[in-house]
Amino acid sequence: MISCLEIEKPILELEDKVGELISSSLDRDADLTSGILLLREKLDLLKEHFFLNLSPIEKVQMARHPQRPYPADYISLLFSDFLELHGDRRYADDRAVFGGFALFDQQPVMLIATRKGRDLASNMACNFGCAHPEGYRKAWRLMRLADKVGAPIITLVDTPGAYPGIGAEERHIGEAIACNLRDMFRLSVPVISVITGEGGSGGALGISVANRLLIMANAYYSVITPEGCAAILWRNNEAVPKAAEALKLTSDDLKNLKVADEIVREPADGAHRDYQKAAELLGEALLRHLQDLRKMSAEQLRQDRYEKFRNLGLFLE
Repeated sequence: MISCLEIEKPILELEDKVGELISSSLDRDADLTSGILLLREKLDLLKEHFFLNLSPIEKVQMARHPQRPYPADYISLLFSDFLELHGDRRYADDRAVFGGFALFDQQPVMLIATRKGRDLASNMACNFGCAHPEGYRKAWRLMRLADKVGAPIITLVDTPGAYPGIGAEERHIGEAIACNLRDMFRLSVPVISVITGEGGSGGALGISVANRLLIMANAYYSVITPEGCAAILWRNNEAVPKAAEALKLTSDDLKNLKVADEIVREPADGAHRDYQKAAELLGEALLRHLQDLRKMSAEQLRQDRYEKFRNLGLFLE
């Protein structure tokens, strides 16, 4: 059974009607072609209107869709010979962040990604995608290894944020993320980051200091979740839609603000309805940007990354 959001129900209901008409046509040997075509035209128009007019909070809901492809799904569809590498060599192996070498377009790359589960048990195992300090230290260990061997780095991000618990604070989660932010600017290889679903706060930024930041059309990237923002500024859960609007967290907002370099299109009815097509669209964008970045020298890559972030958030009187 396909899990759906409330905002998707009109589309799914119309799809069910098309299916019923086709079944009725087969059962009664009747020609209902004209009716089916009319309903399909209405369905296509509804999908186009639906996805072009999603509000910011609806985009957040789409980014959190329970059936949305996670980074692990994109890795299995786009990359081959993935070899996972474990541990931060200091404390533990955080399952909320994973990575290793793989082949992309027959060339070696280093993949680093966040992990979410599909059910309670798998979500508990990976802490609902919220990384501990050892997750960020593992990510940096893998980036440093990629830098030594000259392998481009691709990070896939889908996290509500870093884990804010006592244990994470005791092991210095802020320091772990800050070190990644500092040290990623020093990398001599191409770095591409993709926000595939949720891009929450420093938890996302900790593996996203990249030459190119791509974002899926129905993903979001923000300094805080709309719920957290509403709780702090308005102290009212009803202000969540207002917070989502104010945060400018959608893919369109981020492209306009020059935070994101490209919006990766999704299938007509969302990435969760067609994993293969979503992966193909992402793969095309990754290949194009990787080919451009491979032409740069190590110094040019470092300078490009530095200038990209220095130009964010300029204030002019």
